[in-house]
This record gives sequence, C-alpha cells and structure tokens, in this order.
Amino acid sequence: MTVLSYADSALSVLPPVIAIALAVVTRRVLISLGLGIIVGTLLLSNFSVVDGGVFLLTSITGLFWDDGAANTWNLYILGFLILLGMITALITVSGSARAFADWAQQHIRNRRDAKLLTMFLGCVVFIDDYFNSLVVGSVAKPVTDKYQISRAKLAYLLDSTAAPVCVISPVSSWGAYIIALIGGILTAHGFADEGHLGIFLQMVPMNFYAIFALMLLLCVSFMGLDVGAMRTQEKKAAMGELYDPEKGLPPGANSDLPEADTGKILGLFVPITTLVFATFFFMLNSGAAALAAEGLDFSVIGAFEKTDVSSSLFFGAIVGLAVTIILVAIQGVEKSLVMTGLLQGGRSMLPAIYILLFAWTIAGIIGQLETGKFMASLATGNIPFALLPAVIFILAGLTAFATGTSWGTFGIMLPIAADMAMGSNSEMMLPMLAAVLAGAVFGDHCSPISDTTILSSTGASCHHIDHVVTQLPYALIVALISLVGYIVLGFTESIYIGMLASCIVFVASVFALKFKVARYAQ
Repeated sequence: MTVLSYADSALSVLPPVIAIALAVVTRRVLISLGLGIIVGTLLLSNFSVVDGGVFLLTSITGLFWDDGAANTWNLYILGFLILLGMITALITVSGSARAFADWAQQHIRNRRDAKLLTMFLGCVVFIDDYFNSLVVGSVAKPVTDKYQISRAKLAYLLDSTAAPVCVISPVSSWGAYIIALIGGILTAHGFADEGHLGIFLQMVPMNFYAIFALMLLLCVSFMGLDVGAMRTQEKKAAMGELYDPEKGLPPGANSDLPEADTGKILGLFVPITTLVFATFFFMLNSGAAALAAEGLDFSVIGAFEKTDVSSSLFFGAIVGLAVTIILVAIQGVEKSLVMTGLLQGGRSMLPAIYILLFAWTIAGIIGQLETGKFMASLATGNIPFALLPAVIFILAGLTAFATGTSWGTFGIMLPIAADMAMGSNSEMMLPMLAAVLAGAVFGDHCSPISDTTILSSTGASCHHIDHVVTQLPYALIVALISLVGYIVLGFTESIYIGMLASCIVFVASVFALKFKVARYAQ
C-alpha cells in the first residue's frame, strides 16, 4: 500500500482536530480517538477501505510488535502502569494510605498545605514526567482526598509539576533528550566549542512557560484561585463528590478496596521511596551500559542522555512491588486481601491503558500524515524577525496540541527554529530554541491526546476530560504571559526585559483571578 503524504496539506490536521473536538464535546475519549484514527487511516489510504484496514491493523500490531521484534518501549510502559496500580492497591489494602492520611490530618493543617505538599513532591520527583504524575499521585491522593480537594485539582497539580519541572532539569529524561538534540543542532551550526549542558542551563530562564506555569500553580494553591470548571469541581469535592458516581470510578481509582486496620505510614513511604531509587538506579545503569558500549566515559548527564526510560520504569516498579509485598506480609495482611489488591490494582489501570493505546495509535497516524511538518511550514514566509520567538512559541504549541507529543515537537521544531535564527540573527539562537521548548509544553498541557495529560489524569484518578477542561484556563493564562515575554524579547533582544514584561503580566493575571474569585464569593 502506498501511504499518501499530507505534509503540505491542511488536511493533515483533520484527524487530531476531530478527535480533540469530539472528546471535549462528547466526553467520550475512546470513541473520539477512534473516529480520528479512522479519518486519518482513510486519508492515508486514499479512502480505500481494504488498504485502510490493512494499514490500521499494521499500526495496531506495531504497538506491540514492530520490525520483527517486541515494541519494548510500549510494553514496558504498559507493564509499569499495571505494576504501579498493584503497588498503589496493596498500599491501600494494607491500610497504609489511610494511616498516612490520618497522619497528614494531624500535621498538615488545611487544604492549602495539602496542595502545597503535592506541589513540593511534584517538584522533587523530577526524573521523568510519567513517573512524576503516577508516583506523586499515589502519594498525594490520600491527603488531597482527606481534605476534599478535587481529583481535577490534583491532576492539575501533577501535570503542572511534571513537564514544566522536567523540561528545565538537566538530570531528567527530558533534560537529557533536549541536551542531546540541541547538542547536534549547535554542532551543525558551528557552535561545537560550546558546552551543551551550559547551553541548556542558559536556556532555563528563557523558558517562560515552564517558569510561570510553576509560579501560577503556586499562587493557585496558596490563594485558592479556582475559576471556571475548576471552581465547579472544587465545590463538588467540598460536598464529598470526588468523582461523578454516574460515570463510575475513574482510571486508577481504588476506592472500593477493603483496608486492614494495621496500616503504618512506613507502608506507604518505603515502597514509594524504593520505587524512586530503584528507577533512578536502573536509569543510570542502562545509560552507563550504553555509554560503555560506545566507548564513552561515564557521566550522570551522559547516562541520562542514553538511558532506556521505559525499561527503567518497569524494572524499578518490579523492585517496588516486591518490597511492597514483603512489607504487607510482615504486617500480617490476609492473603485474600493481598490477592484482591493485586487483581484490582492491575485492573484499575485498564481504562488508562485503553486510552493510551488509542492515543499512541492516533499519534502514529498523525506522524504518517506529517502533521508536524505542516505545522512547522507555517513558520516560513516574511515574518518580521522581532516576532519570530513569539511565532515559534505559538507554532510549537499548536504542533504539540495537534500531535499530542512534546518530544516529537522538539524533534520537528528545534532544527527549524535554529535555521531561522541563523538566517536572521544568530544571537537569538537560544531564545528561539527556548521558545520551542516552552510552546511544546504548553501544547502538551492543553492536548487531550497527550500521553502526559492522560497519565496525569490516571495518577489523580480523575476523569480525563475533566482534567483537560479544568487545566485549560490556567494553561492559556500562562501562554499569554509567555507570549508577551517572547514578543518583548524579540523586539528588545533582552532576556531580562522579556522576563520583566512577563512578570508584569503575571502579577496582573493573578490580581484578575483574585478579583474574579472575590466576585464569586459575593
């Protein structure tokens, strides 16, 4: 079958637009993604049902078996989800989650402190965004539930400390990937003598979206700036409705599990701590093995650059599960409860796995349609140089929103941004690259088909579209703040003046949100 190219056609954005629009309107994620997949398949096969069926079957099979071998990335991620579901369920049935919630109620004074604790944990666990969303969600959920904080708010806390922290941290899977990308780009443009890690650190203050997303999250948590759909969710949670009973339990929820009466706080912290350190070890180990195979000396950044993230998450989860089972056995939890926890824990992750499989399928089809290349082509033309950072930020955001991937957007847009900078003003190279990073995270935050968005919903046991709708206003506010900064940076060519402009808009935005919340209270 000949697969048609739509790199030069606006039709390439049709499948993601259909999937995203229907998901938001109908709130039926799988059906919406399925329709987007079908439309994309028909476009690629020139509307041949037979060829389209063959292509779709190949795409689905490729999720598990690709190029004559197992698709280990996907399989390890799915295995990690199931294992983490089991760990979380065992912590619940052992009574340790409830013990932690009871301890938190004595030591954490109010809802604000519970939100700040979650944010703190999200900033500390920064080695990978998947890991952040799922692990911090498991730890924080008992506390946020105890203080009747909505699952949508928890998902926002998780999502807005996952990618924004990872994208500015060099010691993370994101940081290593970005350093590797920009290293190749800079070398190709004659910057071989520059230290790539140093360049990455220079770009951190230029990543306006990541910085102000964290700052706004802090203000929302500290000042209770709940507006729009988030306010509705928080009001429901205050009345004890953490999820909509008519929709059933959301992915990752274990509310119906029996609990032992002998739970200890260590029963939560020891497994989670083990999981964190085991995953960190496997990431360094796999990276070190890759470096050794290439004859390179070991370094932490180099190891993270070469690490196998998915296998590290999977094997770290196996160690975490083993430790959890040992602790549960020492605690004397009945075997029937343990088996119930293992079975229901794994089963609780199935809705998230289904959504993730559909999202991966449509992402592959969007890649075949070359949607990202079409979005990138919009940057060509007679655009004033001063507006280029802002334009690149917007296009990166739209590309990530349409494709559902930050990393894919990095790969497409970073080389284009570098070429545009070299063709006009090489001194603006780093701001242009930083604008791509910022825009990609923004689009990823808004996209219902983003795997990070899906897993943040899963970590919070929040319905997926509830998370998308409640987070969107805050993401758009931060995008506006960032856009002003990039416009000013483009005209002044000063990072400091651009940051100052963003700070002014940020303060104005916080006051506007506070005024809106005050009007609600009247």
